[in-house]
Amino acid sequence: MKLVRATVDSVGMPRPTPTPEHPQGLCLDKGYDFAEVRRTLDEFGFTAHIRSRGEEAQAIKREAGFKARRWVVERTHSWLNRFRRILVRWDKSPDNYIAFLHFACALIALRAAGSLG
Repeated sequence: MKLVRATVDSVGMPRPTPTPEHPQGLCLDKGYDFAEVRRTLDEFGFTAHIRSRGEEAQAIKREAGFKARRWVVERTHSWLNRFRRILVRWDKSPDNYIAFLHFACALIALRAAGSLG
């Protein structure tokens, strides 16, 4: 929450100017549900999409098939953490670390596709 301004300010990619017809949204989780964060995002021209605290639990109760979207990311991080070489970085060279990270992602994708069993 305290680093939102610094993070948004340090984005290196040029982004298109937001217009009412084509606003730029920024999706955040409920850890960013503060008025200060919303004001900061308004200053930068972002439309904040932040779930309020407790809103997701109510949606789960209302809809039988509702699943949180973050679960996909958390599952993928869990799969990457099974590779101890990524979890505990022993490589001194960034090239070696990134190469093994790519290898682990490829292996996860092949396993998910059912190619490697």
